[in-house]
Amino acid sequence: MLNFLKDFEEKLDIKITCSQETEPLGTAGPLALARDKLIDGSGEPFFVLNSDVISEYPLKEMIKFHKSHGGEASIMVTKVDEPSKYGVVVMEETTGQVEKFVEKPKLFVGNKINAGIYLLNPSVLDHIELRPTSIEKEVFPKIAANKKLYAMVLPGFWMDIGQPRDYITGLRLYLDSLRKKTSSKLASGPHILGNVIVHETAKIGEGCLIGPDVAIGPGCTIESGVRLSCCTVMRGVRIKKHACISSSIIGWHSTVGQWARVENMTILGEDVHVSDEVYSNGGVVLPHKEIKTSILNPEIVM
Repeated sequence: MLNFLKDFEEKLDIKITCSQETEPLGTAGPLALARDKLIDGSGEPFFVLNSDVISEYPLKEMIKFHKSHGGEASIMVTKVDEPSKYGVVVMEETTGQVEKFVEKPKLFVGNKINAGIYLLNPSVLDHIELRPTSIEKEVFPKIAANKKLYAMVLPGFWMDIGQPRDYITGLRLYLDSLRKKTSSKLASGPHILGNVIVHETAKIGEGCLIGPDVAIGPGCTIESGVRLSCCTVMRGVRIKKHACISSSIIGWHSTVGQWARVENMTILGEDVHVSDEVYSNGGVVLPHKEIKTSILNPEIVM
């Protein structure tokens, strides 16, 4: 992860500072740990973003919203179809002032949930102790009780991508959004079906059919006659001739053999090698493994 961030420092010409926990501190404790790095004396608010969600990030609009209400903290909320699965944010519709949070409500109290995008004044850090603590359950309810917490409804898509199946859904929503906003980033051609993103350094052979909802990373080689749909193929992967992959995640520097079939939320860790003509039905394979026989039912291969 640190190497990945170093690449981005150079690409974006910014400085990225890491604050590392030695023990898990929950969702608020790490802010107390990084206090010295977050407070620069300017009094300006700072963003806190959950890294396991994918969405549109209207950060400029959020700064404007935060300054307009004069509260201590702003959170983004997103509308969901099944609020009973989440913690619901109950808010005053016109001002956005948050009244309370209701965890997994049995009766309908609203359909807006915390989207994991926050803008906080430095004073919020005074509410957080350096111990394992939850920003959602301990810190925000206190600020809401003081009528200083406001919520803004997130426009566009949102998905929690902490689970592989949700990651694939998140990919679909992201590619949909690209299609609407900057469709020039998407691949096109007779071998492309629906929304597909291909890194410029990836090589694709003849007679392939790719899509919908596929992401192909840098340095990948997709040999001829390959079929890919609803999947992510990470950096340095080789997919050999006539392999078929759907609804799966292929980890860095892995290979999938000729005529192999990989489907139903198969997840290959880094450097996994699937032999020719092998079938994987929902196998979760840990890194540095060679798969020589078919995985007929979903299982973890250690």
